Amino acid sequence: MMAFFSSSSPPQKGVVVTVPALVLAVSVAALTLFFLASSLSAPCSCSFPPPSPFSGDGGERVSATAEDIDWVRDQIRGNGLHMQDNVLRKGINPRTRAQQLQDLIQYKGISHYDGPDSDNHTALPCPGELLVEEHHSNYGEPWAGGRDVFEFLAESTNLSPNSQVLEIGCGTLRVGLHFIRYLAPSRFHCLERDELSLMAALRYELPSQGLLHKRPVIVRGESMDFTRFGDAVSYDLIYASAVFLHMPDNLVWTGLERLAGKLKPFVGRIYVSHNIKFCSRLGGEQCTKRLSDLGLEYLGKKTHDSLLFNHYEIWFEFRRSRA
Repeated sequence: MMAFFSSSSPPQKGVVVTVPALVLAVSVAALTLFFLASSLSAPCSCSFPPPSPFSGDGGERVSATAEDIDWVRDQIRGNGLHMQDNVLRKGINPRTRAQQLQDLIQYKGISHYDGPDSDNHTALPCPGELLVEEHHSNYGEPWAGGRDVFEFLAESTNLSPNSQVLEIGCGTLRVGLHFIRYLAPSRFHCLERDELSLMAALRYELPSQGLLHKRPVIVRGESMDFTRFGDAVSYDLIYASAVFLHMPDNLVWTGLERLAGKLKPFVGRIYVSHNIKFCSRLGGEQCTKRLSDLGLEYLGKKTHDSLLFNHYEIWFEFRRSRA
């Protein structure tokens, strides 16, 4: 017999292993290693699902799946939840936005500093109008619609975190926040002319969403001047959500002329929402010719429904048709 004891001295308890048992154990281990090595060296016929093109660093999907919708509906039903009138109740939200704003004005903001700005320890002192999110009501439809736009554009263009995106008229980042969160740093560009919108975007939305580290390139401009984004940039997606409606046709065409060469050939896309009157007012053949002269091709229109409210948008799709 061979005995193996614990290393403590003096020994208190021992484990006795017979020689035949030890030989058997070694034989089993050798056979296991042989079959494991064989399985690793043999070609694998296993099939794995392809990676989703819409997965970020954490594996999140861009869009909610049908299973996601079923799950949340089950949660609503299971908890016996019903739509109720939004009545303010003490202890839940006792003040309206207007009342909150009055308090912020009266008490000089949530930091309560009376001294000069140099003595204010708030990193980004924010106007009360932004803190109560009044700018969320500036779009004629719910703020939540920004997610709908992002989902449609991301899936229509097979977006990846390394894609380069330009929004013309990003406002206060109702849509842009979702792109900024998904894309790698500095991959989201925006040209916006409205100063108040830019203040809301930079002084409230980005800090409050924890997205300052994404360093989006947001430029104030009014004349379709894209030079500040650099000459070497090449975009996977350029989009304008209801912005061209408010521009003179000649300025829209100026922008398209300047952007055509910055769109990736064939794979890059330009999306314009609501209508393309800048094009249709010229007449079909003349518009097609003018687009062709710029190296652009009209691919048609798509309709996208909202996830949360009774609303849909029509998007017009263009691509760069030559290198």
